[in-house]
Order: sequence, then C-alpha cells, then structure tokens
Amino acid sequence: MNETANVLVTGSSRGLGRGIALRLAKSGYGVAVHFANNRAAADETARDCEAAAINKEQKFPVVGGNVAMAADRERIMEQTLAAFGRLDGLVNNAGIAPRIRADITEATEEIFDEVIAVNLKGPYFLSQLAARHWLANPDRSALVGGYKLIFVSSLSANTASVNRGEYCISKAGLGMATQLWAVRLAEAGISVLELRPGIMATDMTAGVREKYDKLLAEGIVPQKRWGNPEDVGLAVESILGGAFPFSTGDVINIDGGFHLRRL
Repeated sequence: MNETANVLVTGSSRGLGRGIALRLAKSGYGVAVHFANNRAAADETARDCEAAAINKEQKFPVVGGNVAMAADRERIMEQTLAAFGRLDGLVNNAGIAPRIRADITEATEEIFDEVIAVNLKGPYFLSQLAARHWLANPDRSALVGGYKLIFVSSLSANTASVNRGEYCISKAGLGMATQLWAVRLAEAGISVLELRPGIMATDMTAGVREKYDKLLAEGIVPQKRWGNPEDVGLAVESILGGAFPFSTGDVINIDGGFHLRRL
C-alpha cells in the first residue's frame, strides 16, 4: 500500500470482528469499527487498534447502527465515508445467533425474521451501498487490485443444526450473496470472497465451550483445535493485500479441515 487503505468491518466491537480489526491495524489499514449496541466495546477495540497501528495516517472511527435497518445502514456508510473520505473494502462480519435455540418444529417466525434481517438482509444491502459508491468512483482504491468485498459466513452455511435453522439459512444465503455480488462487480475489477469460519473461540461459543472441547478432542476438526479471531483476521489481511488476484465468488474455509469428507 502506497497510501493508507480504509476498511469498514461490521460487528468489530467484539469476537471475530475485533480480531479482524486488530489484524488490519497491525498491517497499516484504517478501520471503521462498527457496533450495534455496545459502544463501550467498540471504543475499546478502537483504542486497541490505535495502540497496534504502525503509522500515524491510520484512523479508527467508531460507527454505530443496526445493519438490519435501512436508515442505520445509510448512516453507517455516511459516517465511514465522512471519517475516511474513501472506502476501499467492506468486511461483512456482523451477525447474531438466535436468542432462543429451538428445534425447527418449534422455532418462531419472530426469531427467524430477526436473525435473517441481521445476518443476511443487512450485509446484502450494506454491500449495495458500498457497490454504488465504488461504481461511482472507479479506480480510486488504495488496495492492490482494487476494491474488495468480503462476506464472513460460517460452517453453518452447509452444516445442518436443527436447533438453529434460521442461523444456518442466513449463512447459506450469504454464500449466494457472495456469488451474486461477485458476478455483478467482476467487470468493475472488484473481487468478492466468502470466508467460512468453523468452530471459533468467541463470546458466541462461550456457553458451549465444554461441548466443543469434547468434540475437538474426538477429532471433529482434523487440526483438533479451536479457531480464533486472528485466524480470520489473517485471511482478511491476505485478501485485502491482493493475494487472490484471479479469484472471485469463492469460499475460503477457515475451519481446521472441518469441511473435509472423511471415512
């Protein structure tokens, strides 16, 4: 990078998003730290990013809003552009688990709608805002190879969990969103990739730590360890750095081999 490239990472106040933001800060990027409800956590992430930054040009503005809401998405994008003057990459990471895990024979429409709105509708239409900005401002990205759009999904995109069907469907939908935006933006030289994390050590999995410790020890993941936010951050860093110049619409699994079919 000859000049500081700026990236919006949604859901970066905690978990995988925080790991992504910190990794990018260490690599010289400016990061818009997004939060939905927890401003204090976002401020902490921004401070950590500032401490990790390697040059004075890097900025870490904090932007808030619910990606499920159109007005909030507009505000998130406006605040990001106002802070940076330019947006080089968007990492759609924000997501929620269902508030109540229920078998699909008992699951409610209310929770289904809530999860789909945040996990699928939100990133789909936030990407629309970014795409419009990029198409109106071609060839202005500071990233190697041009603007980058990344969707962070989950192993749940193709692994059925009948007690959180809405989550699985939302993540499977992100797989198609990746392909759709990849096709639409390819002519403009904008690459679109999906990252598919596996069993990750975050606050979202804190309540089931013992369950997954046992499964990991039994070999459900060939590498027999938890994934961590740094693993995802390294993948994002590679993509933004231009490591995949002839790839778009593809899935990069970050799951220690979980996706492999084995006998």
